[in-house]
Amino acid sequence: MPKKKTAGGTPATVALDAAAVPFTVHEYVHDPAAGSYGAEAAEVLGIPPERVFKTLVAETDGTLAVAVVPVSGQLDLKALAAALGTKRAAMAEPAAAERSTGYVLGGISPLGQRRKLRTVVDATALGHPTIYVSAGRRGMEIELAPADLVRLTNAKTWAIGRSQGREELREGERTRP
Repeated sequence: MPKKKTAGGTPATVALDAAAVPFTVHEYVHDPAAGSYGAEAAEVLGIPPERVFKTLVAETDGTLAVAVVPVSGQLDLKALAAALGTKRAAMAEPAAAERSTGYVLGGISPLGQRRKLRTVVDATALGHPTIYVSAGRRGMEIELAPADLVRLTNAKTWAIGRSQGREELREGERTRP
């Protein structure tokens, strides 16, 4: 996959450049009225939503962790806790997620974060030749091989996502992807 440079790189694209990982940046005009950042990216870029992954920050037994799941579904907090060997997981406070990662909500990338957090990527990512994740800015996505994402974030792969509508969302799981 060719590397497409853009003006105004982000910590995520800088990290990919430094690791010499092939990637493509896809930019679009973000609509502030969009109900879901990830769903907006999939629609505007014409990508199946199961190939666009959202980056969520959760708190697990007092520490923060990153979960990367398809925008077409939801994060299973019990599965995330199991993947990390912790007792429970809950969505992190937005301010804590922004402070820890250095990114704003809707633009949190799993790459180039201010603090390196334990990361779990949903196992479905490995079923695609490339996936899309936030490049660290609203309206900017990175396309890369899922194996490269897993390697660069030192992530575990685990079934941490669940299809939307399959189960009722539990309190606290509703977040803007």
